[in-house]
Amino acid sequence: MIETERHPFEPFLPDGAAILFLGSFPPQPKRWCMEFYYPNWLNDFWRVCGLVFYGNRDHFVISGEKRFDVDRIKAFCMEKGIALYDTATAVRRLKDNASDKFLEVVEPTDITALLDRIPSCTTVVTTGQKATDVLTERYGCEAPAVGETVGICIGGRTLRFFRMPSTSRAYPLSLEKKAAAYRRLFEAVGRIG
Repeated sequence: MIETERHPFEPFLPDGAAILFLGSFPPQPKRWCMEFYYPNWLNDFWRVCGLVFYGNRDHFVISGEKRFDVDRIKAFCMEKGIALYDTATAVRRLKDNASDKFLEVVEPTDITALLDRIPSCTTVVTTGQKATDVLTERYGCEAPAVGETVGICIGGRTLRFFRMPSTSRAYPLSLEKKAAAYRRLFEAVGRIG
């Protein structure tokens, strides 16, 4: 019998958040370099944000260590109005790895309840195929092309739904091209000029 895992983190929903980023589910704790979202050292989400906002892929890296600076990341997210959670609150891992392909969603996240806690949110972003699949199945909308947006209705609210390239290194796109796609997203939602 495969054990069901509950989500290890509380939703990160800062006051005034305008963008809700949704991944699939965190990797196993043995793969974490910090206790926060996108905790795997080999995931490039925080490197992408460093490139987009500061022109430095290592902006969120603790110098000389293979760890991200969680305090700097949280301050950045609060300043930019970024909320974080995942599309699943409980999963089973069908293989002992971090691949979304082998995640079975046992309990999808109640995105409506999350959005009720961040009334200023206008944009929902998925950061991979599994997250996109869970969101589109749950709310009955079509998935935008990677890097594109469509409208989505969740809990009576119409929001922009962006589907972004995965920041996993398994996704076959260079860091610079991923950063360019995320830059377009942040420009479109008014986070950078």
